[in-house]
Amino acid sequence: MEWPIAEVARMSGVTARTLRHYDEVGVLSPARIGAGGYRYYGEPELLRLQQILVLRALGLGLPGIGRILAEQIDEVEALRGHHRRLLAERDRLDALAGTVSRTIAELEQSGKDGRPMTINRPENLFEGVQPSQYEENMRDFPALAEAVGRRAATMSQGDADAGHRERTAQMIRLAELMAEGHRADAEPVRAEIDAQYRALAQLRAVSAEEYRAIGRSCVDNEVWRAAYEAIAPGLAAYQRDAIEAYTASGLS
Repeated sequence: MEWPIAEVARMSGVTARTLRHYDEVGVLSPARIGAGGYRYYGEPELLRLQQILVLRALGLGLPGIGRILAEQIDEVEALRGHHRRLLAERDRLDALAGTVSRTIAELEQSGKDGRPMTINRPENLFEGVQPSQYEENMRDFPALAEAVGRRAATMSQGDADAGHRERTAQMIRLAELMAEGHRADAEPVRAEIDAQYRALAQLRAVSAEEYRAIGRSCVDNEVWRAAYEAIAPGLAAYQRDAIEAYTASGLS
């Protein structure tokens, strides 16, 4: 059985324009193209589209998805792998939601008597976002991901945890600047973005264009965006805009 592109778009929620783009970049071709250039999709194409959408939901870009689909042989085993990753992501987001919920409760409780709001156990701020989440979702930046992987291989668990806490702390500091009303190109924001850039540059030289692409991924990569938005709504776009302003004024 085959379905026309309009029906596939309706079933999947993916626009016909996006389906045509998937064909153009080589991740999903139609089963055939009929008269007038109209596209038709069969069951194998629908299953492949499902895999593409699952991998997109896991934060992968189209280049990474193309590599995964090209390498897989057993379709059922591939789906099992996607299922395991989805369950792991569900558990991670549940843990992250619990962390944010506890933080809100602690801040509200400690601020009731007029004292400054405090966190009873600061280490609890960092539950739910594992360091590997940052590294695993850099597949669209293979050279940088390789540098991160080499660094991670030489780190102790304590060093890895400390690095993760610092990345989360950077996100929190940026969220505080956003809450204070600083523009994305303000000097305090630039200082934070500069510190992030210098940390990346210690691993590997990063061009302005590559850094801008990383900034865009804070919004476009669903896993990264969820981590930023868990800290503060709008933080992902704020990080992207801050990186854009930083690179526009010249890298340090």
